[in-house]
Amino acid sequence: MFKKYLKIGLCIYIAVVFVQSLFFKFSGSPETEFIFGTLGKWSGIELFGQYGAYAVGVTELIASILLFTAYRFLGALVAAGTMSGAIFFHLFTPLGIKMPEFDASGNIVGDDGGLLFVNACAVFLAAVIVLVLEFNDQKSS
Repeated sequence: MFKKYLKIGLCIYIAVVFVQSLFFKFSGSPETEFIFGTLGKWSGIELFGQYGAYAVGVTELIASILLFTAYRFLGALVAAGTMSGAIFFHLFTPLGIKMPEFDASGNIVGDDGGLLFVNACAVFLAAVIVLVLEFNDQKSS
C-alpha cells in the first residue's frame, strides 16, 4: 500500500514541477531565454535557442499526462530522459549550475544558488523511483 501512495505522490510531484514550468517555457521569460539562448550559442544550433523551450515544454506536458494513465512507465521514462538532459546541460556546457535571477525588467539581480539544478536532480530521482516501482509491479503481475 505504501508503494502505491509513494508512486502516486512522486507522479504528482513530477507533474507539478513540469506543469508550473510551462508558463516560463511558453512565455519567453528571461530565464528561459537565457537557458535556451546559452545552449543555442554553445551548440551552434540557433533553432535550439529559438524553439528548444517549446520542445522541452511539450515533452514535459506529455510526460505529465502519461504519469496518470496506464502508460505511467513511459511517462516516467520520458521524465527521467528529459531531466537527464537538463542535468547534462547544467554540468557539461557553459550553462552551469547557478542560474541568474531576473527582476521584472529582465535585469539580472543575482543567482538561484543552484536551485533549478537541484530541482532537476530531484525530479530525475523521482522519475527513476517511479520507473523501478512500475517495473516491479509489471514483473509481479
